[in-house]
Formats: sequence, structure tokens, C-alpha cells
Amino acid sequence: MDELIDILDSDGNFTGESCLKSVAHKKGLYHATTHVWFYTKNQQILLQKRASTKKVFPNLWDVSVAGHIAAGENIKNAAIREVGEEIGLKISKNELIKIGIRQHKIAHPNGILDCEFKHIFACRLATPLSELSRQISEVDAIKLFKLGILKNSSKHGNYMVPNIHKYYDFVYKEISKLLC
Repeated sequence: MDELIDILDSDGNFTGESCLKSVAHKKGLYHATTHVWFYTKNQQILLQKRASTKKVFPNLWDVSVAGHIAAGENIKNAAIREVGEEIGLKISKNELIKIGIRQHKIAHPNGILDCEFKHIFACRLATPLSELSRQISEVDAIKLFKLGILKNSSKHGNYMVPNIHKYYDFVYKEISKLLC
């Protein structure tokens, strides 16, 4: 789905400009996204299998919930919206634990130039998987994995999104701190 997003400079500051997501991806313009990683007290992590129709990394396991922040949208509101849309779970702002912001620039083989500032949150999952409902157009499956799947993820072959910029290592470290 194409949506209007705010454009950022290479330092993550708002430029005052907005454009369609498709234009930002074509031109390689920086923009903001949100990632929410759900973990359990039993050291498990919720991953989603990206839909086969996705333009980048289709059919691969990745972050619990992710999405673009709409133009003018509050970051935490975007995270809550995406969680509701993708897995049908209602959460509050105080459940989101900000674990970082990461700048990623990826040129995909299909021509998409993804230049993002990812606002990354962790959130404890207390709801059983059976009570979650996935957004069919975005998510093929959801499943709990041992948290360790994020550590040394390069050995997992081709069933996970690649560990670009050691992103999974970062998430593993931050969620491990929350479990102590």
C-alpha cells in the first residue's frame, strides 16, 4: 500500500517535505519506520513470515511487526497502529520499550532504495498466539522462536531476512537485557 510519509535528512531530522512511500523508495529518500519486537518471559521471540506478495524479502521470517510511519504521525502511535493491523493485538504506549534507533540504507535487487531510520521497540507478549490475528496481505504466518535464533543468524540459511548491519545481534542483546 502506498502512503504519504515524511522525508528525513541523513541525520534523521525532518525536512518539512512529504511524499508517497513509493517515491521515497525510488529516489532513496530517508524516512522513518517502526519495528516492534515481541518477547516472552520464557525467552522466546515472535517472528512473522512476510507475505509472498511483499516487494522485498517475501516469504522470509523477520521482526514481529514493522511498518512505515505516516506523515505527521507520532512514532508510538504508528507502532501501536501497526501492531493492531498486522497481528490484531491492542497495546498501550506504556507497554512499548524503546530499545534504539538504527539507520539503514539498503539497495534491493528490484530497484527499491530503502533509506530508513528504524524506531525500535520491545514489548512483552502475554497474549497467546491463538488470540492473535494476522493481516493476510502482509503476514503469511506468526510463530514463537527461541530468542537465540537472532544470535548468529547468518547460519540460518535462507529462511530469515538477512542480518543486515548486524541488526538481529543488536535486538538479541537489547531484549536479553530486559529478560535479566
